[in-house]
Amino acid sequence: MNWYKFLNRISLLLHALGSAVVYFLVEVISRHSFYETWNYMIEKPLVFAYNTAFIFTTSLIVYLFRRRCFWRIAVAVFWIFLGVVNGVLLMNRVTPFTGPDLTMLTDAMAMAKKYLPEWGVVVACVVVAVLAVFLAWMFLKGPKYRGKIKYYINVPLVLVGVLAFAGLTQLALEKRVLSNYFGNIAFAYEDYGYPYCLATTIFNTGISCPRDYSQEEIDRIERTESDLPETVEGDYPNIIFLQLESFFDPTLVNYLELSEDPIPTFRKLMEEYSSGYFKVPSVGAGTANTEFETITGMSMHYFGPGEYPYKSILKETTCESAPYVLKELGYTAHAVHNHEANFYGRRTVFPNLGFDYFVSEEYMAEEDQKTPLDWVKDSILTDEILKCLDATEGQDYIYTISVQGHGAYPTEPILEDPEITVSGSPTQEKNYQWEYYVNQIHEMDNFIKELVEALSEYPEDVVLVMYGDHLPTMDLTVEDLDNRYLFQTEYVIWDNFGLEKKDENLAAYQMAAEVMDRIGIHEGTIFRYHQARRNSKDYQVDLETLQYDLLYGERYAYGGETPFVRTKMKMGLYDLTLDSVELVSPVNYTYYIKGSNYTPSSQVQLNGEWYDTVYINPTTLMISGTELTDFDRLSVAQRSNSSTAKALSKSYNRSCYALFSESKWKLPAE
Repeated sequence: MNWYKFLNRISLLLHALGSAVVYFLVEVISRHSFYETWNYMIEKPLVFAYNTAFIFTTSLIVYLFRRRCFWRIAVAVFWIFLGVVNGVLLMNRVTPFTGPDLTMLTDAMAMAKKYLPEWGVVVACVVVAVLAVFLAWMFLKGPKYRGKIKYYINVPLVLVGVLAFAGLTQLALEKRVLSNYFGNIAFAYEDYGYPYCLATTIFNTGISCPRDYSQEEIDRIERTESDLPETVEGDYPNIIFLQLESFFDPTLVNYLELSEDPIPTFRKLMEEYSSGYFKVPSVGAGTANTEFETITGMSMHYFGPGEYPYKSILKETTCESAPYVLKELGYTAHAVHNHEANFYGRRTVFPNLGFDYFVSEEYMAEEDQKTPLDWVKDSILTDEILKCLDATEGQDYIYTISVQGHGAYPTEPILEDPEITVSGSPTQEKNYQWEYYVNQIHEMDNFIKELVEALSEYPEDVVLVMYGDHLPTMDLTVEDLDNRYLFQTEYVIWDNFGLEKKDENLAAYQMAAEVMDRIGIHEGTIFRYHQARRNSKDYQVDLETLQYDLLYGERYAYGGETPFVRTKMKMGLYDLTLDSVELVSPVNYTYYIKGSNYTPSSQVQLNGEWYDTVYINPTTLMISGTELTDFDRLSVAQRSNSSTAKALSKSYNRSCYALFSESKWKLPAE
């Protein structure tokens, strides 16, 4: 009893020490390294202390219950569980676990299968079950606090602790121990700690209401655009945006030595056409945010730290965008991406941005052409872009998102005979990473050459905007770069009808407005604003106010109600068809499924269930192992390559009776 009383007297001290141990374990799991966590604790003691205080504050709840031992263990398990989730995710992707990922918990098992092997899922389930049993036992049989809980004292003290932590947070932000802007969310987690960053991405989202926000303020902002000319009716060029994954000029890295220039085509185009530096909102990751800025004209600077609008506001509402604005002039809006349709939630978000068609990798016949890291090569995009141009009579807006340059890059040699060799990196492992990267962007540069040559011969006017979405994940610092800036790549605006060369540096959120301005289009609230006010007095202040009004406010700029209606976006350009079934061999019941627009992602559904399918060519699939009868029903679906593996679109469901040909039992002549 004396020992028990002594522990109670020093419980707050033990509480603090326990919080520090739990936090240290969380970071070890997240960083996959005891050594890196130790260095982080030594080099950033104030940040470590803050996050320990965070866990300490969440643990104060134990003083409101008799079963304090149970609640201490429960809180510790909760934080360690979050650390494990983050650690597993970071073994498979660059972006850590964030607030928007919580919306995916309904697909927890599907996500577990994506990020863990089958045995890993089994082990995880066993561990969760054991913990659940242990916690239940602790709740029922564990020790209790034997004294009387003085709620009139404990409750105010817990509230004081919470308020003190809130004040500590504000002080840490003011003293710049912490930051509330994340240029690279992965780096932010390393710099400011997992608990703080996770909480920030959960609670600090959207755009805060500006102090002077009102109808009069929006009217004043709009009056500053009065000098813009009106859009003249006429034939405008096709507009193609090509967002190149992790594409930038590696000769800007001052320690690298390259055997040859990896991007000669892009460099030549920059010399001959409008070009400059391209300011992006992130480093090393965050493709979707560069994409958001370029499509909508809105700056990410005013959103919550580390936020992805694709995972927050754009899941709920439509948003002014280049597709919506250009469609009023007769354009058809296409999105093209050689990766899975559900990545960053694009399949759900793109209809809220006004796209009419979305061609993802599941709809590309050559999607099996991949890099050693299993990313689809960009060279297949040339045909997909041309198909979009040919699919409509009028002008097209085509937003193309490439993927070949994606990391993480291998720290060992995996290219048998690299065309370009690299030296000069601090370590040999880093040399291998750079060597892989520069050879991938060299192939991307060859794709650019092929695309430009094809568009040069296209019979319609075309503007092609090309740029990198962010720097690669190479742990670059400002000192490593000749241009001394991490948040920029480069762009070029190519055309086939003689636009005047005009070199200037642009931000991603300014690009669409700039392109429209050069071809005489002055439409859209946000785009007209950029055209009239760029680099003027109070440009950023008024931009924040306007963005708030269009997305979160009363929408005064639209007369009180958004004019944009979610589109009925079609997946793929062309419909899947199912025309006939032919028996190839009665021995193992092998059938050819005949139709059109098939790809390696096409899969047969037999009586509503997925069936193992072999892709032969764009008109033929093959199934075997089951005898089909007249009463069976078949359909062909484009199956998502994401963890959910759901159908993106499908053909009509038809009976085998209607599909069998008259000669169904005849085998081909030997």
